[in-house]
Amino acid sequence: MRRLGCLIAALALLVAALAGGWFARGWWGGSLVEKDAAFIVPSGASLTSVAHKLEEEERIASADDFLFRAKVFASDDPIKAGEFLLPAGASSATILDTLQHGDVIMRFVTIPEGTPSIMVQEALMAEPLLIGEVPVPEEGSILPESYDFERGERRAAVLARMQAAMKETLAQLWEARSDDIAVTSPRDAVILASVVEKETGVPEERRMVAGLYSNRLKQGMRLQADPTIIYPITKGKPLGRRIRRSEIDAVNGYNTYSMAGLPVGPITNPGRESIAAVLNPARTDALYMVADGSGGHAFGATLAEHNANVEKWYKLRRERGEM
Repeated sequence: MRRLGCLIAALALLVAALAGGWFARGWWGGSLVEKDAAFIVPSGASLTSVAHKLEEEERIASADDFLFRAKVFASDDPIKAGEFLLPAGASSATILDTLQHGDVIMRFVTIPEGTPSIMVQEALMAEPLLIGEVPVPEEGSILPESYDFERGERRAAVLARMQAAMKETLAQLWEARSDDIAVTSPRDAVILASVVEKETGVPEERRMVAGLYSNRLKQGMRLQADPTIIYPITKGKPLGRRIRRSEIDAVNGYNTYSMAGLPVGPITNPGRESIAAVLNPARTDALYMVADGSGGHAFGATLAEHNANVEKWYKLRRERGEM
């Protein structure tokens, strides 16, 4: 009897060990994830609802088994909302750990400096992982930057972050403005910065270009900025041809060839550095500028100096066969 009892006990231990191994293998071994796959945890989702979603998407075999093993083997840490990458061969243990402690997949939409609002709207509408409609935002209300978003997020929410970033940045820069600047309000700073943004080919020239236009504003001179001619025609998109004489002479709220002062509104969305340049411009006597052939400008304080710079530019263009 004693031998029989020992045999039964040994068999029971073996069965328990085998059962325990099977139970553990169902958590740490095996996988239905054949290749790297994205999985989305909705905001506010419970572990139970996520387990059923995993089953529906065939990432696990059974939601009930997953939940039972999770209670035994896993931590009580909450799962996070967002989109996650489940690696190929991920076990149930790896899946839950990813949802609890892994990094959310970050996706980005980038708005380059000087992007007009009509193109901001186009960029948002072209992003297939966003949902919903957005109108063309107010010109100058967007801070050019890279913005992260989650799959399925509303375009309006991303746009709101872009506009909030501009408000915050403008407020910070306005507080740090220099004395004796040419603008008297944050809105005027954005308007002038939009002109500086479109007229600056070399980033290092921003403060110099801002200083030149500030001098012109203070002296009541016309800004004579070509992009202000183009904006009413294309809403900031490239013109794709030379400006016509009739367009230079056109009278409207933007054309700074036909009027003194600032345009009635921004002509693009200026970046942080262009706004900062307007609020802390270079101290210069420059009133004129012309291309220098290197992507930048030659600056002049007098008309005679400017005419000499223009002649150098024309000579260079003739040498290049452009004239």
